[in-house]
Amino acid sequence: MSQREQSSSDPSVVRLTGGPPETVLDPEPDQVAAALEAARSEPVERRRHAVADVVRSHPTSLDAWAELGSLARDDVEAYACFRVGYHRGLDALRRSGWKGSGLIRWENRSNRGFLRSVDGLRLAAGAIGERDEEERCGQFLRQLDPSWRTDHTGFPA
Repeated sequence: MSQREQSSSDPSVVRLTGGPPETVLDPEPDQVAAALEAARSEPVERRRHAVADVVRSHPTSLDAWAELGSLARDDVEAYACFRVGYHRGLDALRRSGWKGSGLIRWENRSNRGFLRSVDGLRLAAGAIGERDEEERCGQFLRQLDPSWRTDHTGFPA
C-alpha cells in the first residue's frame, strides 16, 4: 500500500461505513428533562396532569409525549398522545439530517422518546383494532433498531 493510500486525510481514499447511516436526536434541554422528572415524581393521582403541564410548556418534547401516552386514561387517548410523539419525532429526525432511512437506536438515550412513541403507537393501534398500523409500527421499530425488543419501553408487550 502506498503512502497516499494510507493517509487518513486523503480525500481519494474510499472508506466503507459498514451499514446504514445512524441518526441521533439532540438531547432534551436540561429544563425540560428536569420538569419531566419532577412531574414523574408526583403522586400517582397527580402525575398525568403534571406531565400534561410539561407538554403544554414544551410541546416538542418527545419524552413528554411518550410519558403522557403511557399515563393515558384509555386506549384512544394513548393512541393520540403516541401519534403526536411519533409525528413530532419524525420532524425532529428530519431536522437532524435523517432522510427517511437508517438507524435510530435505543442505546442513544436521546432517541428514546421517539422510539417509545412508536412502540406506544404500535400497542395503542393494536388495542383499538388497527392491526395494519400495529404491524407497520413493529416493522418500523425493527428497521430503526435491528436489536429492538418490546421490553425497552416498559410497556406491556
